[in-house]
Amino acid sequence: MTSSSVASSAPSFRVWALGGIPEVRAGDDLAKLIAAAEPGLVDGDVLLVTSKIVSKAEGRIVEAADREAAIDAETVRVVARRGPLRIVENRQGLVMAAAGVDASNTPAGTVLLLPEDPDASARAVRDGLRDALGVDVGVVVTDTFGRPWRNGLTDVAIGAAGVRVLDDLRGGTDAHGNPLGATVVATADELAAAGDLVKGKAEGLPVAVVRGLSHVVASDDEPGARELVRSAADDMFRLGTSEAVREAVTLRRTVREFSDEPVDPGAVRRAVAAAVTAPAPHHTTPWRFVLLESAESRTRLLDAMREAWIEDLRRDGKSEESIAKRVRRGDVLRNAPYLVVPCLVMDGSHTYGDERRDTAEREMFVVAAGAGVQNFLVALAGERLGSAWVSSTMFCRPVVREVLSLPSSWDPLGAVAVGHAVGVARERAVREAEAFLTVR
Repeated sequence: MTSSSVASSAPSFRVWALGGIPEVRAGDDLAKLIAAAEPGLVDGDVLLVTSKIVSKAEGRIVEAADREAAIDAETVRVVARRGPLRIVENRQGLVMAAAGVDASNTPAGTVLLLPEDPDASARAVRDGLRDALGVDVGVVVTDTFGRPWRNGLTDVAIGAAGVRVLDDLRGGTDAHGNPLGATVVATADELAAAGDLVKGKAEGLPVAVVRGLSHVVASDDEPGARELVRSAADDMFRLGTSEAVREAVTLRRTVREFSDEPVDPGAVRRAVAAAVTAPAPHHTTPWRFVLLESAESRTRLLDAMREAWIEDLRRDGKSEESIAKRVRRGDVLRNAPYLVVPCLVMDGSHTYGDERRDTAEREMFVVAAGAGVQNFLVALAGERLGSAWVSSTMFCRPVVREVLSLPSSWDPLGAVAVGHAVGVARERAVREAEAFLTVR
């Protein structure tokens, strides 16, 4: 076999920009405009259409003296913010800069919004070309995106019709026979990027054609580009840094009912690593975290604490019925699959020999320990673990130290129940920050 015959049999495709598309105005029929440009389409071609002309044809130009207000109106959720730049989830479910609101390629005082339903827009163009030219082509509506971890912009598919947007290779094998366990190719995005190499806003070339990849053209039943949007449950990078911190703080709720699902000890250790970044006086480390990972250790501690609590309540003159009710309220710790006992240590503290200053010194350490516990609780929430910080170990510190064989200098600061929450937490009551502020 000659080298030329090998080359001719190798997979290949062509991509070119389609000229002759006039300025698009509201109400124009895009399929008719494309057909009038005599594109020479054949069955199996893929048409790549820039979203800007789709938006113009659909009348998605709106007057907006303030682009920021238009972005607000199109935003469902802020993903990340840095200065004036916002990465948001928009009404179409796309995560992108400025919600896709474009102030270029549109008259002054107006902005261009993305198509309301890009998949429906792609279907309309596909159907229109079938009627006008009698061809069966795939259609991809494209827009320009930035990407996490990568510099530069590229076109991606935001709408599609008659195209296999994903090519799922899982279950197959590579050239060496290795199983493919996670390979799903974003075919529609690859097509969009190929088209961007030949299209151009400035050159007035908003449409491109790909030929030679007929295997990606499919029936009308094929799901659209919406299939490319990763669900929130599968999105490991759903938020920017500051937004992730705020969401974790918001997610931190007191959970009193846990499932039987085991707790990942690694997640707890990662939360401890976050806890010990809290501020502390005199460059000290006033936190210690005792992890009760075995059921035996948890039961032994809680049984001893219960006996100590019952004795205290009896000394207070409580009735046996009242004692039983109070003890039951402490079952949140007993029902948790994992317990953590945070402790305060005063290593590195100063002694002044003055009651006022010595009291203040201890208070500084207590505040620092509390900051560490808060970090711990927030980090647990970030790991999608529920928690409840219960103060009970503080009322029987000698018992806790004895059962857990802790140094006498360690002061237990309650216990944290950790686990996977049962059900959905109730909505938190709104607390307006202004109610807690005093400005001088």
